[in-house]
Amino acid sequence: MKKLVLAAAVVVAFSAHTARAEDAPAPAAVPDNALSFNAAVVSDYRYRGISQTRLQPALQGGADYVNNPTGLYVGAWASTIKWIKDAGGDGNVELDLYAGKRGQVSEAVSYDVGVLTYVYAANSLPVSANTTEIYGQLGYGPAYVKYSHAVTNLFGFADSKNSGYLDLGANIEASDGWTVNLHAGRQQVKHNDAASYTDWKLGVSKDFGVVTGALAVIGTNAQEAAYTSAANGKFLGKTALQLTISKVF
Repeated sequence: MKKLVLAAAVVVAFSAHTARAEDAPAPAAVPDNALSFNAAVVSDYRYRGISQTRLQPALQGGADYVNNPTGLYVGAWASTIKWIKDAGGDGNVELDLYAGKRGQVSEAVSYDVGVLTYVYAANSLPVSANTTEIYGQLGYGPAYVKYSHAVTNLFGFADSKNSGYLDLGANIEASDGWTVNLHAGRQQVKHNDAASYTDWKLGVSKDFGVVTGALAVIGTNAQEAAYTSAANGKFLGKTALQLTISKVF
């Protein structure tokens, strides 16, 4: 949720007339209810460092509603994927449904808590890939820490309920409108130690007006045996560049 920035304007005129304070345009009001849409093309859909598309491009899009006075929000987001078929199942779309609440603990500290369900329609895997997590995040300036806890089995891993993901990151404003994106995460898969791993990202992004562009280097220390595509034999957690072109409407 974007913060409303209030500013007072002082105008000095080198003429016979002095501008009055009431002549300055009023700041735009934040609506109580806001609905937005987003769309993106990504060179490789990486989730927690692991490619969901065999290191190939994906199409993505979603919608978000937020009630600004309360901070309550709901949303839906979808992406094309390939990993379900690699795992022997069916389906080529991931649908994320989520709801939560954002706000301020103090002027400097923000919070975000909610629930997120990943839906893989008719995935037909021995253990369903459908996953639900609850999450909590604290932010301080450009930095944040977030923890997600699975209340179901995690993405098709057997007996993996109560798995957790710790996410540390920062989005630091640089010059000329660029933002430096930093991230490190740890995925712990309950009762599946071979599937647990650490991932990281170093990237930059910029809003060009028409679209937002992002370029990042992403990598993991995941074990190849656990995250190698059955379709092409490629390691899905390899270090690689990712390019994203996105737009919010």
